[in-house]
Amino acid sequence: MSDWGDPVGEESWIQRPDGTRLRVVTAGQGPTVVLAHGYGLTVIEWNLLWGLLLERGYRLACFDQRGHGQSTIGSDGIGTSPMSADYLAVLEHVDARDAVLLGHSMGGFLAIAALLDVPGVMDRLGGLVLLATFSGSVTKGSIQNKTQIPMIRAGILQRMVASDRIGMTFARSIFGQDPDPAAMRAFLDVFREQDHRALLPILEAFAREDRADRLGQITVPTAVVCGRKDKTAPAWQSERLASSIPGARMTWLDGVGHAVNWEAPDSLVDAIAQVCPR
Repeated sequence: MSDWGDPVGEESWIQRPDGTRLRVVTAGQGPTVVLAHGYGLTVIEWNLLWGLLLERGYRLACFDQRGHGQSTIGSDGIGTSPMSADYLAVLEHVDARDAVLLGHSMGGFLAIAALLDVPGVMDRLGGLVLLATFSGSVTKGSIQNKTQIPMIRAGILQRMVASDRIGMTFARSIFGQDPDPAAMRAFLDVFREQDHRALLPILEAFAREDRADRLGQITVPTAVVCGRKDKTAPAWQSERLASSIPGARMTWLDGVGHAVNWEAPDSLVDAIAQVCPR
């Protein structure tokens, strides 16, 4: 596997009732771990973690969220309800039982919504890892989000990141103190490929919705991981998740930003082990 290619595995497709087609990649044998990527990315964000988990004997599944990468958008469109329902479809498709669900950023926001709003999701899980994520209200305490969501709505950010100089500066803002240039390039290249106008409703849902008052209903063992340099999902978001979900364990990563998947993939192996003892 090339470090900056998609994870290697068996590719399959889920046909959703509204016409959405979800791309799924699976590999390995052992306890199941399902990986849900963040906004503007694809399964490529798991390329470093993938090999680490396979070496440790996990069965892995990842998918392009609807409207991202090779997954399409059906008649139900983009939003929390159809996208969180996709999680159950993925869990059923891979026959997940006592699985660990790891959600990064948007992937974690939707994982929370799926557990709380989609019957059957929590029953298939034995653990949850919430990575650099939030239950909602993303513009609170984040100048980056307050600025960038309106810029995406107006199409300004898309035009700006078409320039390599500005694009790499934007990519740099996603990372912590010592980013890998190849990781920043991978982020930027994939981010540019997405149709952000089509994805705007889920961005607006991040700011408009919040399930904080229901986090106590999550009953699966949970690990929360956050980089101390994260400007997209600032510290108070993770602190609230860890304090509100019963028994949740909190891990702080010094010097790490929002792209924990590329900056500190070993920490995610540890977080998965916390909620899925071997």
